[in-house]
Amino acid sequence: MKRLFIHFLMATALMLGACSQSEEKTDGKKEGSAESTAIPESRFVTIGTGGVTGVYYPAGGAICQMVNKGQGSSGIRCNVESTGGSVYNVNSLLAGEMEFGVSQADVVYKARVGQEPFNSKRSTLRSLFSLHTEVVTLTSRADSNIEKIADMRGKRINIGNPGSGNERTARELLFVCGIKEDELALAGRLKASEMPDAIRDSKLDAYFYVVGHPTANIKDVSSSLPVRIVPLQGNCVNTIIKTQPYFVPASIPGGLYTGVDEDVPSYGVKATIVSSTKVPEEVVYEVVRAVFENLKDFRLQHPAFKDLDHTNMLQGLTAPLHPGALRYYQEMGWK
Repeated sequence: MKRLFIHFLMATALMLGACSQSEEKTDGKKEGSAESTAIPESRFVTIGTGGVTGVYYPAGGAICQMVNKGQGSSGIRCNVESTGGSVYNVNSLLAGEMEFGVSQADVVYKARVGQEPFNSKRSTLRSLFSLHTEVVTLTSRADSNIEKIADMRGKRINIGNPGSGNERTARELLFVCGIKEDELALAGRLKASEMPDAIRDSKLDAYFYVVGHPTANIKDVSSSLPVRIVPLQGNCVNTIIKTQPYFVPASIPGGLYTGVDEDVPSYGVKATIVSSTKVPEEVVYEVVRAVFENLKDFRLQHPAFKDLDHTNMLQGLTAPLHPGALRYYQEMGWK
């Protein structure tokens, strides 16, 4: 409701501005003459992200910033919205509640083929581009004695809020590694923004977070509490990487967080920008064009984006390209 009200106010302002410009025509310019300038029809779009302390929210904000730079020529106004994460974003954009979403590539894959938590194939999902690699990260209190995957038994572990990619990925890891949720002292369902306070207040021993690094979430915790980032490796992790087409080996670089000086092995998945076939080709084209024409500025919006280029941003996609995105890439000679 809040978003609809904001859109109403913005649309009203644009309509009044257009009327004012129409009344102020001078120099005898006629409609349809070569000298007249067409005002593009305004369109408001929303991109669903994640918790404000993760990377999805600044990613959405950066995309909107690039799009809104060109609002005068494209007529597109972009709004970023904090949401419950990957699964929520996929469901919301397919329901027509938003036009774009940030989602883990594994969640997009499962939506496309109809695997849990999706009860049917979401065949209208389309990709725009990918971003950073999101690393499956298990952050624990240093005094929790969690040093490897098996040590989670009997501990209070936050799995992730319902409907998030965190929850799906953590549950998959536990299952493949032979750890039942009822073997945990607590299988928490907190949102990403709630996890730092919970572990600081000793309500959790550790929490999962599938995220690009560095992230303010873990910086916040490590600056106020001794922490350990637990290595996620071994036969069960190797099985996950070998059997799932969207996972790749990854690591959390040392030196990003207080007390974490060495690289920590793990695995990860691409964060991707998705839409649906319901979103017009021209709208998607303008969004993609805005990002790539301002890629140098885009990289500066978050440390996780610093190595992005047109090659790696077309890798790791698990849904077909939207026609609007494909059109831009073909024009650039990238496809």
